[in-house]
Amino acid sequence: MHDVQAAAGAPLTDGGRRRAGVLLAVAAAVLAADQLTKMLAVALLDPGRAVPVVGELVQLRLIRNPGAAFSLATNLTPVLTVVALVVVLAILAVSRRVVNRSWAVALGAVLGGALGTLTDRMFRMPGPFRGHVVDFVELPNWPVFNVADSAIVTGAVVVAVLSVRGIPHDGDRRRSETREEAPAA
Repeated sequence: MHDVQAAAGAPLTDGGRRRAGVLLAVAAAVLAADQLTKMLAVALLDPGRAVPVVGELVQLRLIRNPGAAFSLATNLTPVLTVVALVVVLAILAVSRRVVNRSWAVALGAVLGGALGTLTDRMFRMPGPFRGHVVDFVELPNWPVFNVADSAIVTGAVVVAVLSVRGIPHDGDRRRSETREEAPAA
């Protein structure tokens, strides 16, 4: 009954509140870890200079990325800022209906990562909507990244797995059961 109320957009039950709380707690933890590690990277690392952590397998290298992953779309920083804002708003809109703990953790990770990126885009140089993201973790044959990037990718993978397995975020099993009963075309 509680899951049906949450899925129908009714006021949150205690279970729904707890899941929204989990989502927001994960997002807050990711955002805090992301901003703290970026602050330390900026304070302690020389731009562009590699500092080995585990030989050449894991290094720290401070860069400021105006683009998206793999430094793509470097001239579209304002658009990337708006995309991050849309992701944040979409997850916040869905957060009230999340009753599955795995979905709450996954969406919280994506939300926290998106907020970390959005924080950089809004408050770092060269200015609002054009700020460069601080990246500092380097692996062989991979672009330099940060905690927010890791959280977004991990959360997105979990969301994909949950979706493929037919586990709904809002507790509405009817959709997944209907999919299973529908004849293949």
